[in-house]
Parts: sequence; C-alpha cells; structure tokens
Amino acid sequence: MDDRDDREATIERELDLRLVLSPDDGATVPARLRYRTDDPFAVHVSFHIHSDAPVHWTFARELLIEGLFRPCGRGDVRVWPTRADGRQVVCLALSSPDGDALLEAPAHVVSAWLERTLRAVPTGSEGERLGLEQGLEALLSPES
Repeated sequence: MDDRDDREATIERELDLRLVLSPDDGATVPARLRYRTDDPFAVHVSFHIHSDAPVHWTFARELLIEGLFRPCGRGDVRVWPTRADGRQVVCLALSSPDGDALLEAPAHVVSAWLERTLRAVPTGSEGERLGLEQGLEALLSPES
C-alpha cells in the first residue's frame, strides 16, 4: 500500500503470467495487479506485451476471489483454478473484439495479493468507500 490516506490507497503486485499459446506452448507476460480503495469493487490488470503501451483490463474483484476456488464469469472475463505443470494456477480467459487470450497466474501470488486487498477493504464494506449514503443524504436534504 502506498502512504496516502487509506481511503485512497493502492495495492499493487508485479508478476509474470503465462500466455497459453497451445497445450504445449506458452509465453511469459509481465503484468501488474492493481487495486484502489477508492474503486473498491474493481481490480485492474496491466499486461506488458511487446507494444508501446500496456494492455489494461478492469473487472470485479469478487470475480477474481471466486475464481480462486471455482469456475466463474461470463462473457469477456472468465476465471477458474486448475493445475499446470504440477502447480496451482488461476486461469484468466479474456475476450475482446481484438482477440482472445488465456493466461495463467500463480494461485499463491494472486491469493496473497487478494488477501492484502481484503484487509484494506473487506468484502461487504466496498459501498462504504463510495460515499453513496452521504451523497444521497446531501441530495435529499432540504436546502438550508
């Protein structure tokens, strides 16, 4: 976490993912997981592929949490646990108009990073971070 107010903290983790090219072939893709407490429902992943700018994906933190234990997701992002080369991994299947990608992440790395995000913003308390109640109160209160 950085040194800012915990309402605006960022939790990051650099890691290498494996881009699955075929059942027997893959390529290493450096990536960064990022979680911002001021955007508490989302996780952000940046993939550093061989291009001028990284590729960014954003999806629900809950999807990644659930995907550590069972297959989940529909459409553009699907996540599930499995074993690859004798190690526990989390698979991320990403679909876009530009193409599809299947990536494998070390499960212990993703799990440890998610634990840090959950210590910062426990499940069920995300809405408190958004200040929705205060905003609604301000909108509904009579003008003084």
